[in-house]
Amino acid sequence: MADLKWWTGWPLGQARRALAELDTVDVELEDGRPALVLAGDDAPVRAPAPWAALLPSLDPTTMGWAERDWYLGPHRPAVFDTNGNAGPTVWWDGRIVGGWTQRADGEIVWRVLEDVGADGRRAIEREVARLQSWLGGTVVVARFPTPLYEELRRVASMP
Repeated sequence: MADLKWWTGWPLGQARRALAELDTVDVELEDGRPALVLAGDDAPVRAPAPWAALLPSLDPTTMGWAERDWYLGPHRPAVFDTNGNAGPTVWWDGRIVGGWTQRADGEIVWRVLEDVGADGRRAIEREVARLQSWLGGTVVVARFPTPLYEELRRVASMP
């Protein structure tokens, strides 16, 4: 409910009326928080295998929830600007663990903000190589720089 209200900008009553039009089921998330899913979409699911991703600035995955602590942890000040805009993020196993940028030649520069272990580091390195190859030298610049992004841009500009 809070996410729908946040995303739409609607007052709480309007968000509640909109959801009342849908067939939903109340569920409880792993951390005990209440949530809603569409009826029929409430069967238990197996946890996915650990995965790594490098997401761009303002990606809907990063920006998608009003309450972000469950995937953001203590990293909000580093990966969000003061207006709530997310910079480019590094994800490991469903959580934001760092950020990334690029050098002028397209090389990706990244940093994790917590220990992700050897498997996590290898998975992130593979994802960095994959994204760098896919971008083919194209440099993506964040429109809303975050503290970690700015720090990495300084590193990226060093010879």
